[in-house]
Amino acid sequence: MINFIGTYDCKADSKGRVMLPVALKNQMSPVINEGFVIKRSVFQPCLELYPMAEWNLLMQKMNKKNRFKKKNNDFIRRFSAGVKVVEIDATGRLLIPKNLVEVAGIAKEVVLSSAINIVEIWDKGNYEKVLEETAEDFASLAEEVMGGDEDELS
Repeated sequence: MINFIGTYDCKADSKGRVMLPVALKNQMSPVINEGFVIKRSVFQPCLELYPMAEWNLLMQKMNKKNRFKKKNNDFIRRFSAGVKVVEIDATGRLLIPKNLVEVAGIAKEVVLSSAINIVEIWDKGNYEKVLEETAEDFASLAEEVMGGDEDELS
């Protein structure tokens, strides 16, 4: 399992190409040749970049869902809508598919934000807006999510 660290400001060109910062590219080096999957986020107006191994683990979990239950089938369809396999080219660029650029509202300024084993890809304005909106509630969210018994943290 890989864990990414950092938040990086980048620029997207008119074709949706983003040059990965060297620090992030170095973190990706163990998995860069396996490729990546890019998809829209479930909860936010951003994209998620999964290393192929992480994507495959998620797909194993999803494949256990009973597809004869309508809600499972609907979820899988919506979850996988717009999913694309992408690669980092030899110069360290990621080409974001045009339809996903539009979904995430990416203009020119882009933020690549680590989210443990994936990288979120944001339009900078949207990223800053979401951080601002959630700033006040973060302490109570942290307590709710992480403030359980000590045994749960280990």
